[in-house]
Amino acid sequence: MDLFEQFKEKIQKQPQTLVFPEGEDERVLGATVRLAQDQLVKPILLGDQSKIESVAQAHKWSIDQLTIIDPKQYPSADLSAMEAAIVARRNGKTDADTAAKWVKDVNYFGTMLVQMGKADGMVSGATHPTGDTVRPALQLIKTAPGSTHISGAFIMQKGDQRYVFADAAINIDVNAATMAQIAIQSAHTAKVFDLEPKVAMLSFSTKGSAKSAEVDKVVEATHLAKEMAPELADQIDGELQFDAAFVPKVGQAKAPGSKVAGQANVFIFPSLEAGNIGYKIAQRLGGFEAIGPILQGLAKPVSDLSRGANEEDVYKVAIITAAQALVQ
Repeated sequence: MDLFEQFKEKIQKQPQTLVFPEGEDERVLGATVRLAQDQLVKPILLGDQSKIESVAQAHKWSIDQLTIIDPKQYPSADLSAMEAAIVARRNGKTDADTAAKWVKDVNYFGTMLVQMGKADGMVSGATHPTGDTVRPALQLIKTAPGSTHISGAFIMQKGDQRYVFADAAINIDVNAATMAQIAIQSAHTAKVFDLEPKVAMLSFSTKGSAKSAEVDKVVEATHLAKEMAPELADQIDGELQFDAAFVPKVGQAKAPGSKVAGQANVFIFPSLEAGNIGYKIAQRLGGFEAIGPILQGLAKPVSDLSRGANEEDVYKVAIITAAQALVQ
């Protein structure tokens, strides 16, 4: 079954409430109308009611199933409660005046709806840069237990082939501890996508075939990941070159006895540079669909759209976000 058909089956049984800070955007509105009609998500759109209605009327879309909140018209008592919650959550790092400014920003407002339990997740980024989506999430939702960093994964799909590539979106240069966290986060993401994770810690060396500080980092990251998540110890291996991780015969020759070599479906890159190049090669030369980036390591799901996203992209990312919310 197609990945999104699988997700639809799951989330239709328990539709999640997602907030979309960019509710006036045509792509976002079109996607949320479909999500509501398909009974997949309960959308909350942020924006000016009249502007949203105008876009809907131009396309003859019914918005009866959507909840629309204009932060500028939000009841003062509820706004004060939100501001107080920000101050409390920031534990002295943010004062009341700053909190009052933050709630005027749709991404901070939407993030607080998630943090306060009024929404299960958030999808933004259609008109905002990544930082505007990620910063409020890190400041207010914060990382999940056991994580000090977030990361960005791509699901690479072609036919019945499905793989996880990370980090390919967030951390420019990673040390061993961060790489280990990314491996564990990506293993959990794989499970969301119905993959039993086999995690390859990638390098230009396999089991000591080359010597350098870069190789040592991957070796150390592999050990740390196994220590941090002993339940995944047999499902993580490194350091492995990509061919050793992916091709069974090469894996047997270069890493005999490994339970991951030649069978990997989760690939952890040693830097953002490598991960970004790698996923785009698979996408452009290999013909894989790249789904993401999927933010990993947050306590509650927040997804960042590309500003070049179309309506279908918004629709699919929302489905993924709802699926993440079901298991968090």
